[in-house]
Amino acid sequence: MKTFIPSKDAALEDSISRFQNKLQALGFDIEEASWLNPVPHVWSVHIRDKECGLCFTNGKGASKKAALASALGEYFERLATNYFFADFYLGRDIADGDFVHYPNEKWFPVPADNQLPAALLDDYTRGFYDPDKALTADMLIDLQSGNEDRGICALPFERQGDHKTVYIPMNIVGNLYVSNGMSAGNTKTEARTQGLSEVFERAIKNRIIAERISLPKIPEQVMNRYPHIQESIATLEAEGFPIFAYDASLGGRYPVICVVLFNPANSTCFASFGAHPRFAVALERTVTELLQGRGLKDLDVFVPPSFDDDEVADHHNLETHFIDSSGLISWDLFQVQADYAFADWDFSGSSEEEFNHLLGIFNELEQPVYIADYEHLGVYACRILAPGMSDIYPVEDLELANNNMGAHLRATLLSLPQSDADGEQLMALYDQLEQEGLDDFTRVRELIGIAPDKGTAWHTLRVGELKCMLALAAGELESALDYADWTLSFNASVFSEARARYYRCLKASLELHLSEERKPEQYRAAFDRMFGQDTVTAAWAQIDGSARFHGLTAADESLKDFGTHQALLATYEKLQKAKREASWA
Repeated sequence: MKTFIPSKDAALEDSISRFQNKLQALGFDIEEASWLNPVPHVWSVHIRDKECGLCFTNGKGASKKAALASALGEYFERLATNYFFADFYLGRDIADGDFVHYPNEKWFPVPADNQLPAALLDDYTRGFYDPDKALTADMLIDLQSGNEDRGICALPFERQGDHKTVYIPMNIVGNLYVSNGMSAGNTKTEARTQGLSEVFERAIKNRIIAERISLPKIPEQVMNRYPHIQESIATLEAEGFPIFAYDASLGGRYPVICVVLFNPANSTCFASFGAHPRFAVALERTVTELLQGRGLKDLDVFVPPSFDDDEVADHHNLETHFIDSSGLISWDLFQVQADYAFADWDFSGSSEEEFNHLLGIFNELEQPVYIADYEHLGVYACRILAPGMSDIYPVEDLELANNNMGAHLRATLLSLPQSDADGEQLMALYDQLEQEGLDDFTRVRELIGIAPDKGTAWHTLRVGELKCMLALAAGELESALDYADWTLSFNASVFSEARARYYRCLKASLELHLSEERKPEQYRAAFDRMFGQDTVTAAWAQIDGSARFHGLTAADESLKDFGTHQALLATYEKLQKAKREASWA
């Protein structure tokens, strides 16, 4: 017997079988790593690639099959859009290959005057991404290739208003939109409907949170239409978690629902939002999202509602809501007198009708929509951009926090452990990190786009700890002490016990060696008993200059020494093979 659910153009059993067979044919070995069913009609599953742990997705649904189909669909979405690889340098071979992202990508050489090439973007996107004419061509080199000689890699998107092709730099897509607006599905219109719904969900969520909009409750007689959802909510409330279900359509205009869970045990709350043209589907998604990947014991990690209007509206708070929904919510959301009347909306129809309805709302808003279609894996997927509405990060990040800003440091940093640079050269690099305004908390692996193995020094290294190492290797012991102290305060929580002990020893040893009235050898025996002889030997070797960059292994831009990164590249090569074998318009 086949299981059909609203909003899906195929039976769940057929979707699951098709997705799983396609993945196997592509060479992927996917496992269901964990399942959760904390309350009736709320399921979630975590699936991952057995050969590459960086490739994983989570699915949710009102049944076990719905959750698995959701997770597999999301897996295809992230494979087809290359999202699994968005934070990583793909190496020189791919950067110089026949294509980096897709066969239909287009490269724009960086002009001598560093201005944006004329054929890049359209009038609307150019005005949106570069309002002050401050954007330069070199800012748009993509992280994955880092190939400035080749130029700006741009992907074709179809402008929905007139179906014209617009080339948008991969750098902009990766920096501003991350996973928002990506979708995969049984059919083109099903996936596109989901992608547009997601854009509305996050845009309206941000507006409600930032503007502290008071929402109308969904009346009891409406909730009674959905007994399985009522059962889920009743179970949560019986466990001590009051639930508020709101119409977030802002007067029936947008297909969005909001459900808020209170945790009286620690006086916190969590707001979940969901969207779909069908009211029932939007409501179900919002409730299942509430507990995706969470058991009832995992509902104590959120924050209390707030009366601080500025903090609630701050962009960093909205970014936190996108990442894990743990940001601040205003108490104003819960006012009895709502800012909008309840609207008993429903825009259900065929998936094609639902897509056209959603696109019509964007047209009413005079909001351009750009869509890239991907079918090279045998499952339709798309990435949807609505510049000015679907952005997760602000346009200013292209100048201030671009993901390519550390690319020029990659080769230098990877080679440091075997470098013969002298103290002056090392402090010049230290000063460069300062002058470029790199935050001490920035993870070096993210700065240069590498995937080191967990548990290694490269995996936990932050800019602040790197400054400690540079100063130490240059013999600038006072600066090294400052950053050893910083490292213990702000990075030691992610260290192994041995590495944390090393830094405790290093800090004490630096204080000892900087004390003019003390002789270090007088304290060696006590240090050995406190920290261990090997640890003291390692720390003192760093101080006397006989060893440098403790724990870091030398590498180069081939990244062959990083097993995790090599697994990622092997996974990407499977996709490159599929792209080469597919036909491209």
